[in-house]
Amino acid sequence: MVSSSAVTTKVTTGSPYQLDQNQVSRASSALLRHIKTQQVDKEKTATKKTLIGDNDDDSDAEDIPLNNEAVWLVLTTKKHVVDKNRLKPGKITIPHSLNASPSLSVCLITADPQRAVKNIVADESFPQHLTSRIDKVIGFSKLKSRYQSFESRRQLFSEHDVFLADDRIIMRLVKTLGKIFYKSSKRPIPVRIAEIEKVDGKKVKKDPKQRSKPNAEDSAFASPAIVAKEIEKALNSAAVQLAPATTAAIRVGSSNFTPQQLSENVEAVVKGLTDKFITKGWKNIKALHVKGANTMAMPIWLASELWVEEGDVVEKTADDDKAIEGAKNDKKRKQIEAGEGEKISEGGKKSKKPKAVDDDEAASLSARKEKLQKQKAKALQDGEESGRKAAATPAKAEAGSTKKKRKSTS
Repeated sequence: MVSSSAVTTKVTTGSPYQLDQNQVSRASSALLRHIKTQQVDKEKTATKKTLIGDNDDDSDAEDIPLNNEAVWLVLTTKKHVVDKNRLKPGKITIPHSLNASPSLSVCLITADPQRAVKNIVADESFPQHLTSRIDKVIGFSKLKSRYQSFESRRQLFSEHDVFLADDRIIMRLVKTLGKIFYKSSKRPIPVRIAEIEKVDGKKVKKDPKQRSKPNAEDSAFASPAIVAKEIEKALNSAAVQLAPATTAAIRVGSSNFTPQQLSENVEAVVKGLTDKFITKGWKNIKALHVKGANTMAMPIWLASELWVEEGDVVEKTADDDKAIEGAKNDKKRKQIEAGEGEKISEGGKKSKKPKAVDDDEAASLSARKEKLQKQKAKALQDGEESGRKAAATPAKAEAGSTKKKRKSTS
């Protein structure tokens, strides 16, 4: 039975380019409930109990510990994202952190020299709750030399929960770390840990020629307070890295979130995407969905139109209708004329029909035809006579040979 209810709802007041909080809350509740049901059913039907399902007493399904499954926001745009600045890795601050665990293991990848960053993390003014989480600080040159093999990169990947990277080297990590990082949710999150030069309160732009030098990143690092603030901001953000395509996925929550927490994160990420990452903002968004790792996508917003700018839409007028009708009539007339000049042969191929000729041409054609018929009749007659002569010659030769045989025997 097909439901007549709408898939998504739009706001009744204000701009249509905004989320309906009720729709986001309903989708979040249904998705989290479905993920939890899936995990409970999987534990019940498993032939071998896993660690999360080992309970001595017969507890209810509500008491069964569940996996912390990721929840994603799926973005679909009307046009490809092609701006290189928007395709760089970025982050959007969210109200409910995805990295709130106190036992979180963080790996910080920095520009050379790494010793300067290690000293910053070990500084007394650096927050202790961040120092305890940062288990590894590694420079870019050592990262390239130590983790060349796939097995070593996979081991690094499994040892830490979150990877932060200096924004000056973030684009070079794609080739260095490889697909094991960039096909997962552990893509490095950019952080700004370099000191920013300011004159009269304004940021000083660096010379492009200086940036292209091999040791361009060997500049001074920011103070421990600024570095700590940037790391804290990165841990409380959703990582964003768009592809040059029309679809992208951003992790916005986990299965242990409440529906309200997930809804608030979704709204914050959508606002950040439309403000910073997507060209033309809301007008370039085709659809927004939320989904789990192994669930179907649930729509929370669908565009009513498929164009980006109003200028892309051409209003159809009466003149356009006449022009279209005239083009159809011309095409039909040409097809009819082409059909009269052609006929279908028995083999299925089209052969052209002979064109009409006048009286003089008809008289010359008939005379030529009659002449050809006479030549053909004469050729046939000559052929028959030559055939009779050829048949008579072997008979005479045979008679002569017989007479010679008789004389020799006598």
